[in-house]
Amino acid sequence: MDNKLSTPTIVLHWLTGLLFIGVLAFGLYVEELPKGDEKLEMLALHKSFGITVLCFAFARLLWRLKEGEITHVAELSKVQELTAKSVHMVLLIGTLLMPISGLMMSIGGGHGAALFGFELYPKSEKIEWMGSLGHDIHGPAAWLLLVTLLVHIAAAIKHHFIDKDRTLSRMLGRGSD
Repeated sequence: MDNKLSTPTIVLHWLTGLLFIGVLAFGLYVEELPKGDEKLEMLALHKSFGITVLCFAFARLLWRLKEGEITHVAELSKVQELTAKSVHMVLLIGTLLMPISGLMMSIGGGHGAALFGFELYPKSEKIEWMGSLGHDIHGPAAWLLLVTLLVHIAAAIKHHFIDKDRTLSRMLGRGSD
């Protein structure tokens, strides 16, 4: 059975995933910085890269809707099937929800939104409920996504080294082995 993934599926997976991991790690780093100009500059970069993730994640979602559900390389038990679907859904939604909640914090805090210095939404009055909701989502979601991402990576490694199936090879764009 040939269940090769399309080039856009592979590219959007890796581009969104690696960029998301970078923004997540950078956000955790920025959180630890002392208040000051450096933190504000780093936070502006974090926001810009977050908006970039949102764009790629949205493109990935649209592409996924166009292509439909990705089939599995190997036979999975019901538990594995449910776990795989759940992990993929959390990651797909999370790569959208994290930058959206970040934008909610920024706009709700009256800071506006900019993409590498280009103003997307001007500074304005605070919108308390929006900033608060964004904050309530953003922090906990980061940790949930970090754990989910580690499960996803562990599963890919398991498929490759223990199950010895083509799951990881296929996501790397390699043909039938």
